[in-house]
Amino acid sequence: QVQLVESGGGLVQAGGSLRLSCAASGRTFGSYAMGWFRQAPGKEREFVAAITWSGGSTNYADSVKGRFTISRGNAKNTVYLQMNSLKPEDTAVYYCATNRYGLADPTENEYDYWGQGTQVTVSS
Repeated sequence: QVQLVESGGGLVQAGGSLRLSCAASGRTFGSYAMGWFRQAPGKEREFVAAITWSGGSTNYADSVKGRFTISRGNAKNTVYLQMNSLKPEDTAVYYCATNRYGLADPTENEYDYWGQGTQVTVSS
């Protein structure tokens, strides 16, 4: 079993920045890719970004390319999402998850363990 805990969400004005963190604990043996997803009110959950175990490969949704950066900590069990130039449409609950195939893929059903989510609200 893997436990994921997100932090770093909050309220920010448009154009501002936030850095989300996701810490993994529990049965963390083996390598796994990690991803960030988000769900806005009344909308389906959508892919945001993902990174492989080594950090050598990343993947981003078109809507966040050039504004968001995903990275892993030196201990590999923490993943970050640096969000710059935030827009009101980025408002959502952000979730981190582990990819069971070790791929930095946008396909949601490849992700098995999920965190509880952290709220990001961007005001205009």
